[in-house]
Amino acid sequence: MFNVVTKSIEWGHDTLTLETGKVARQADGAVVATYGETSVLATVVYEKQPKPGLDFFPLSVHYQEKYYAAGKIPGGFFKREARPTEKETLTSRLIDRPIRPLFVEGFKHETQVIITVLSHDLENDPDIVGMVAASAALTISGAPFLGPIGGARVGFVDGDYILNPAVEDMDKLRLNPEQRLDLVVAGTKDAVMMVESEAYELSEAEMLGAVKFGHDQMQPVIDMITEFAGEAAKEPFDFQPPEYSDLYAKVESLGGEAIRAAFAITDKQERTAALSAARTAIKEGLSEEELEDKNLGSAMKKLESSVVRGDIIATGKRIDGRDLATVRPIVSEVGMLPRTHGSALFTRGETQGLVVTTLGTGDDEQIIDALHGESRSNFLLHYNFPPYSVGEAGRFMGPGRREIGHGKLAWRALQAVLPAPTDFPYTIRVVSEITESNGSSSMASVCGGSLSMMDAGVPLKASVAGVAMGLILEEDGKFAILTDILGDEDHLGDMDFKVAGTESGITSLQMDIKVAGITPQIMEQALAQAKDGRMHILGEMANALSEGRTEFSAHAPRIETMNIPSDKIREVIGSGGKVIREIVEVSGAKVDINDDGVIKIASPNAEAIEKARGMIHAIVAEPEVGMIYTGKVVKIMDFGAFVNFFGKRDGLVHVSQMSNERVGHPKDILQEGQDVKVKLMGFDDRGKVRLSMKVVDQETGTEITEDA
Repeated sequence: MFNVVTKSIEWGHDTLTLETGKVARQADGAVVATYGETSVLATVVYEKQPKPGLDFFPLSVHYQEKYYAAGKIPGGFFKREARPTEKETLTSRLIDRPIRPLFVEGFKHETQVIITVLSHDLENDPDIVGMVAASAALTISGAPFLGPIGGARVGFVDGDYILNPAVEDMDKLRLNPEQRLDLVVAGTKDAVMMVESEAYELSEAEMLGAVKFGHDQMQPVIDMITEFAGEAAKEPFDFQPPEYSDLYAKVESLGGEAIRAAFAITDKQERTAALSAARTAIKEGLSEEELEDKNLGSAMKKLESSVVRGDIIATGKRIDGRDLATVRPIVSEVGMLPRTHGSALFTRGETQGLVVTTLGTGDDEQIIDALHGESRSNFLLHYNFPPYSVGEAGRFMGPGRREIGHGKLAWRALQAVLPAPTDFPYTIRVVSEITESNGSSSMASVCGGSLSMMDAGVPLKASVAGVAMGLILEEDGKFAILTDILGDEDHLGDMDFKVAGTESGITSLQMDIKVAGITPQIMEQALAQAKDGRMHILGEMANALSEGRTEFSAHAPRIETMNIPSDKIREVIGSGGKVIREIVEVSGAKVDINDDGVIKIASPNAEAIEKARGMIHAIVAEPEVGMIYTGKVVKIMDFGAFVNFFGKRDGLVHVSQMSNERVGHPKDILQEGQDVKVKLMGFDDRGKVRLSMKVVDQETGTEITEDA
């Protein structure tokens, strides 16, 4: 019944197995990849007829994690997986980016890749396994896919690169300064196609070494998929790339000069209008048959690409007149918004980000429910890209994959310089509102985020800047590396290479390559040129703010911490939370207690914090023998009086300890509610407190000595 094909290799610290022929047999390609005890199913389905009128490749990649894979039931009311989590969205993009450029040019058949996590051993992250499974499924599907690709995760500890470090090791990345890298690299046999990373100030050489290491280590996987396809692949789909050389020649003759003139305009809005006019003029010169040709969009894009790329290679000048290495003019401002905790406006050319920082308490931490368990994050970064940022009246909706991806890239770039939670016990939320966009708004979010946090008083270890690099690579081997690319250079170029970091090193590297043939020498030159650009941007940012402010905004919460013995936590919380609610109500401060006895007290008002601290101290502190306290008489007995002298602690003042004169009855000199000064003499055999009034001057509160 089943025609099963299986291949296995030893890879890194575990066995990698590919299997097809048993599950999802109606898909064009279906592979179950297993690494350790993590299993992922990848399926590929593509339509056999192209959709009419499309001028783009309709590929969709969906990565989904099923909670049953880790033996868990989803939270929430409905108890089922719903909208994609951030991890699922980011992994979908991670797999999409290296496979999309490898489909044959002109293939516009709707293609869907679905990757489902079936089993998770809590040790091996399913993202790399899913990438391998998707590559294998595409390779055996018969689709015109120029793969296979492989993928690998790379760690960096004590100067050594590590292949596919465990999930637990990656979770400790931000807590262990020795583990300084989490990098994912994907590529073909001959070329790197994609890099995604977060790092702790690694040098350019160390990052390049990690990319090379990952590409080398994925080669056995690529060889395995090739052998696997040799036994399991379907017949190749009969697809012939479209031929439209005559149409392209006509388009070029009609509008080549107008397109070139339009791209010579430096202002984006004026250039866009000129390009639109040039396209309209081209269409007016075409016949009805040519206007209906489904390859017209491709011919127009090819013309624009040829003009931009050819001029850059020939002249070394770019669309806006810059040379290859110059960064656009930068203006940085901080403290713009009066009620926010921190704000910055970062403008680079026609790209601008308004970035705002908000400080919160432990209650504001993000709770993340993932396959490998629940965790909390005290650093959030959200990126928004409204349509007005590009001068359009587009759809206004929630964040999509692009927004989530750009926000995570900026998050990765900034997390390396954050203070430790023990040193800065705040939840930090950074929001980047892109108010203008013409290239690299994610890197503007990095620069603006760094300035905004410093304006809020976050003690960053260093300022962080980011820059986007591009590449034009011609068939004859000539190439040009572009610093601080524009939107059009991104769309028409061969590489999007984003580098962020401090003066000391790289904190994040993201690379997407659209063509094969990117050599290590090109990457090395791109990293060196990016470093020059980053240093220039850091210098410009320092003109606005070079280090974090020492004072918070008047509207930001102050948080102070104190530690109590863990056996005292119950006393501070009280039955049903009664005591801690009373502390909050009386003091006006917010109080958080963790299981280790660390208490965070938050309020914009310093007096409220001190009041809460005093109330907690009174509950958990132990009275000291020999100390003098002011107490209140709470109950009078025949033999003495009970005095509340330390928080809720009462002690007995025996009638013999009330005065140096003889006292007939305690009521002769005391009444309930009276304030008295007492000295703690010690504890009796049963632990009862012994207090004395007679050794303390009741007016001054000083101890009466024998000499006195």
